[in-house]
Amino acid sequence: MKYIQRLGKSLMLPVSIMPIAALLKGIGYWIDPTGWGVHSPLAALLITSGGTIIDNLPILFALAVAMEMSKKRDTFIALSTLACYMTMTTILSPKCISLMMQIPEYDVDLAFHNIQSAFIGILIGLIVFISFQKFDQKRLPQFLSFFDGKRFASIIAIGITLITSLLFIYIWPTCYHFFIYFGREISKLGPLSAGIYGVLNRLLIPTGLHHALNSVFWFDVAGINDIGKFWGTISGGVKGTTGMYQAGFFPVMMFGLPGAALAMYHCSKKENKKKVGSILFSAALASFFTGVTEPLEFAFMFVAPILYLIHAFLTGMMLFIAASLKWMAGFGFSAGLIDYILSFKSPFANNILFLIPLGVICGVIYYVIFRMLILRYDLMTPGREKIQPKEEKTKAFTYDDMSIELLDALGGKTNVLCVDHCITRLRVEVKNISIIDKQALSNMNFSHIVETSEHEIQIIIGTEVQFIAEILNEILM
Repeated sequence: MKYIQRLGKSLMLPVSIMPIAALLKGIGYWIDPTGWGVHSPLAALLITSGGTIIDNLPILFALAVAMEMSKKRDTFIALSTLACYMTMTTILSPKCISLMMQIPEYDVDLAFHNIQSAFIGILIGLIVFISFQKFDQKRLPQFLSFFDGKRFASIIAIGITLITSLLFIYIWPTCYHFFIYFGREISKLGPLSAGIYGVLNRLLIPTGLHHALNSVFWFDVAGINDIGKFWGTISGGVKGTTGMYQAGFFPVMMFGLPGAALAMYHCSKKENKKKVGSILFSAALASFFTGVTEPLEFAFMFVAPILYLIHAFLTGMMLFIAASLKWMAGFGFSAGLIDYILSFKSPFANNILFLIPLGVICGVIYYVIFRMLILRYDLMTPGREKIQPKEEKTKAFTYDDMSIELLDALGGKTNVLCVDHCITRLRVEVKNISIIDKQALSNMNFSHIVETSEHEIQIIIGTEVQFIAEILNEILM
């Protein structure tokens, strides 16, 4: 569970920059909804700017996971992560697959056209983290000493990536086509198929395999082509049916997830509300306006998996309700306000206004369930770090003074292995916890001090923890 919590925390940095990217892309799409920038230079600039971040999210995830999980700001780790990511995505690219299998590129399995996903980024980050954790202190024979330590860890990481990539050549298409087959089968169940699709669509987002399901219901893999028929680019649409695999997303993305964001904000600690509120507000705005949900979903996906499972179930329920009642809307980008307004232009839009009250109800349900579970089970959603009010210090310390005194209390440079932090908490890994001067730490009036293991101590400092952690890491370098 500790590693899952750390994984969730590591994703917060890329997640925090995603809302602005989503808003840039959404505004560009709003300016030119039919041409995606073809008819407007400003729209082209905004769509390209926002899309650059969103399209490269797997790389950001890989870097964030590798560096945050290893608790080090190390150039070797960053470069190794980029090298491993490029290795895997290049090996699994259609061009490389066609060369290895000696087939034309247009005959390459469709699965390899959807390989760059958040799952691949997280996987690469974990490979690099494990490699450096196990091998960055490895000593080789003298004639190979140039490859000692971090260089050896980089070589191991690339080797594991190569083996994993070769395995994925056979594993990835099997998984991808299983979900296409499964999607075709459940598509025969009417409105219930929309509900099942909604649940699986959310559950598969971390792996990237939701693209396989999307291709069944949104495009022409199984003849459904829900998006094309809704907008009239493909004939065969039926009013009251076409749009059933899209409409239910609007209540969730416009109201449900913002309701979840409000619940997480209200459940955050008072001292963290300002910082967490800005992140959650921008993410909720991106979800409502553009339908880009990843900034919110990745905020609780790993730190509170039960909330994500409930989110997936509620998404399926909204799709089932909208499909059963024949409330139809569609999207060209995602299920946000922009596409909701544009849906009125479609001849297959049906009772579209009813999606608003359904969305309000959805938002209330999300808020109540999320708030209840967060408080009941003390789930570590953003801003839940608990600190107590500090006593006034008799001496006005600078961060440098405090960091030096703290390092002395921890046993000095020789005893401290690494320093990491979250919003309010300093995490310190030490060689020997018994030599820590606990009385000195107590005299520094920190809110709370916890020994989490025989080699790790956590000190709750407050929101200024990032400055102290940076100074400590500079001293330790």
